[in-house]
Amino acid sequence: MPSTPNTMERENFATKFGVLVAMAGSAIGLGNLWRFPYLVGSYGGAAFIFVYIICVFVLCLPILFSEVIVGRRSHANAFGAFKKLAPGSRWKWLGALSVLTPLIIVSYYSVVGGWGVEYFFKSVTFEFTDGMTQSQLGTLFSSFTSSVWAPLMGHTIFLLMTALIVISGVKSGIEKFGKVMMPMLFVLIVIIAVRAVTLPGAAEGLAYLFKPDFSKIDASVCSAALGQAFFSLSLGMGTMLTYGSYVSKKENIAASSSYTAISDTIFALLASCAIMPAVFAFGLDPEEGPSLVFETLPFIFSNMSLGAFVAILFFLALIVAALTSSISLYEVVVAYLVEEKHYTRKGAAILVFVVAWVLGILCSLSFGPLSEFRIFGQTVFNLFDKLSANFLMPLGGLLIVIFVGWVMKKSDVIDEFTNGGSLKANVRVSGFVYFLIRYICPLAVLAVFLTALIF
Repeated sequence: MPSTPNTMERENFATKFGVLVAMAGSAIGLGNLWRFPYLVGSYGGAAFIFVYIICVFVLCLPILFSEVIVGRRSHANAFGAFKKLAPGSRWKWLGALSVLTPLIIVSYYSVVGGWGVEYFFKSVTFEFTDGMTQSQLGTLFSSFTSSVWAPLMGHTIFLLMTALIVISGVKSGIEKFGKVMMPMLFVLIVIIAVRAVTLPGAAEGLAYLFKPDFSKIDASVCSAALGQAFFSLSLGMGTMLTYGSYVSKKENIAASSSYTAISDTIFALLASCAIMPAVFAFGLDPEEGPSLVFETLPFIFSNMSLGAFVAILFFLALIVAALTSSISLYEVVVAYLVEEKHYTRKGAAILVFVVAWVLGILCSLSFGPLSEFRIFGQTVFNLFDKLSANFLMPLGGLLIVIFVGWVMKKSDVIDEFTNGGSLKANVRVSGFVYFLIRYICPLAVLAVFLTALIF
């Protein structure tokens, strides 16, 4: 499978729109459609959203700038970037971390993506139109996830779809998929949101989302909002760095990164509008937690007019959103194998598939036959989730802003951010952005660690 180094040609994104949809696709995923709505329900609705938006645009956007700057400056994969920009130093271990983290994430992420595949099949066979109770749907979900073969089939199908797209390459696979699927994803979620807000009683859900009670803001809300912003923007996992390495020198990386953050936030808000008004319209508890998508929503779909149609659209959107993110995770490891170990793209994709598939099997079985198998008191699925979200991603984000703010030359950082001084608007804000990267962002990421320990 390995090839000789001189046979490899590095691809770039072909168009500005391709850059945007690829980066937005990496950010927009299960974190928006599954995780964000239930966190909104768990942490006070509009108050959480208010803090989340501040975290995205004040703290996380500069970290996103940092990752793209490192990627484009090095024009290399997540591991090779630090070897190139800091040769002979220990910063190569940050590169290794940036390859390991997405491999761990895609292994359990594909399991949840497989649940989406299963529930899409259930929706197209009209399984949610029989007036099932919420309790019955809860039993259906737990029975499905604790079984052996059905979740593994979904995991395999989802991971295979990801692999096939990545094998096709940056332009013909990742960029082409994003150009078609990202606009479709926004159309789908808008249709679902329109249907949800027109339900009788939906106004109470909209008020919950957009009328903040600032008394609900505390340290736990701030911690959860910052953690979600980190997770949603795909920070600290090498994806934005890798995508940044495919961005040409003529592109405005500040604009592309900002559009990514804006698109990600709009989609998260649309997802909440598609879910919370319906939850309130049916008098359900918005604090259902992670089961909201797979238990509460099917109950709503089974009891609303045109619910069968909405269910099909929703779970199709869920699969597409999950795929756009899993592709970026997968690409980080493939790029490393191609450029550092000289694999062919196809060979690298197959190897990543095998490793992620095996690890994913352990994650999937941790809801059933391996539910009693614990590592540090955690099932394999929960261990991978907590290890990546609470430790590896924040650590990666912390180290990369330290690298950009304290190791790279300031002139190099400003040069990338302003395209050699040719982007006058970027020049005007470059000093402030550099200050955020150098001083504020490291402290903010440290706060994630500390508050996670406390709360």
